[in-house]
Amino acid sequence: MMTEFIHVLYKQHWQATLQPGKNWSAKSSWSFLRRRKMDLKGFLIRPSFTCGGVVSGESGFIGSEGFPGVYPPNSKCTWKITVPEGKVVVLSFRYIDLESDNLCRYDFVDVYNGHANGQRLGRFCGTFKPGALVASGNKMLVQMISDANTAGNGYIAMFSAAEPHERGDQYCGGRLDKSSGSFQTPNWPDRDYPAGVTCSWHIVAPKNQVIELKFEKFDVERDNYCRYDFVAVFNGGEINDAKRIGKYCGDSPPAPIVSEQNELLIQFLSDLSLTADGFIGHYKFRPKKLPTTTAPPPTTPPPATTLKPTVAPCQQKCRRSMSLESNYCSSNFVITGTVITAVTRGGSLHAVISIINVYKEGSLAIQQAGKNLSVKITVVCKQCPSIRRGLNYIIMGQVEEDGRGKVLPNSFVMAFKTKNQKILNTLKNKRC
Repeated sequence: MMTEFIHVLYKQHWQATLQPGKNWSAKSSWSFLRRRKMDLKGFLIRPSFTCGGVVSGESGFIGSEGFPGVYPPNSKCTWKITVPEGKVVVLSFRYIDLESDNLCRYDFVDVYNGHANGQRLGRFCGTFKPGALVASGNKMLVQMISDANTAGNGYIAMFSAAEPHERGDQYCGGRLDKSSGSFQTPNWPDRDYPAGVTCSWHIVAPKNQVIELKFEKFDVERDNYCRYDFVAVFNGGEINDAKRIGKYCGDSPPAPIVSEQNELLIQFLSDLSLTADGFIGHYKFRPKKLPTTTAPPPTTPPPATTLKPTVAPCQQKCRRSMSLESNYCSSNFVITGTVITAVTRGGSLHAVISIINVYKEGSLAIQQAGKNLSVKITVVCKQCPSIRRGLNYIIMGQVEEDGRGKVLPNSFVMAFKTKNQKILNTLKNKRC
């Protein structure tokens, strides 16, 4: 890491950029503080950074290129961190200001276990400062990517070395590879978990086994959309919305979970406000069930049939298929909401829905403005199903690559009534 300049901060606000050896000394720093009427308690100095690098030692700082200035567009900067053998890396973000996006698709910082782009511990953007992240070993990789558009001041983070099984209020997580075990929030069961914590547990079983996961006690700050404190469980070893099994909060333990393969990733995140009791979870490995190979009974060939010509989607009869219950599991997303805008473009209807409740999110891109949440959906055939501005609906559908909801003629859409809420809550708590 090359230190080119030193930035002076006072109570987290930058005051000056000084070049060591030219305009920086103990005397000049004291005069600088006196002129600004500052006290030494709020005085800090931070280095400026190039685009990534290799750092090692017991502790140190890394940051975005040119921090605290605006980071450059179209850049990819990678830091490789190594602490002494036998220790683990703990990374704490001190400041973060990147382009904000619900899915962190544009400018973001990825944090990985080890020096390869393997197990991702987290992806971060916007201005929310996550809690400390812990690697399972003595190496960590931090990569920041920016696009061509909006930028911010970037980030600065401190890394330090810790004992592998050291416990405390500031961090948690790690790799779990024994045949059974447990994991819990910091401070469990004595007091509430702390604010501003990020924990990632990576459970790895042998190749021919799967993981069974069960939460014994569970109490995480309640929110209809689990926006603030939550537990997310993923198939595989990285945080990937396409592989997310579920996102949980409140005081009802999730139903038991069984992994598809031999890896699970559990992420716990608390924001900087309310906290709760936390949770304790248990896992165990079990053999993967092999499909049975019984011979099929003899069959006679079916009579020849004439194939029906393919009917274009918008020429099909406009009616929803089956019931609310039967459509729930086959849909990528399930929401209730109010139609705010509805515009016809090229035979399709493009609508913005103000969310009343989310029952199944999938990879749906949910936008937040203050306390209001909204989503964008496309009704592929503009009148099928028909939705009107200002009315409330239950909407089920699929999700496009950009996170927009897609509603087909046979998707389940109906007027929302309060009595439907009980059925939807029941379906949300059942396993598909």
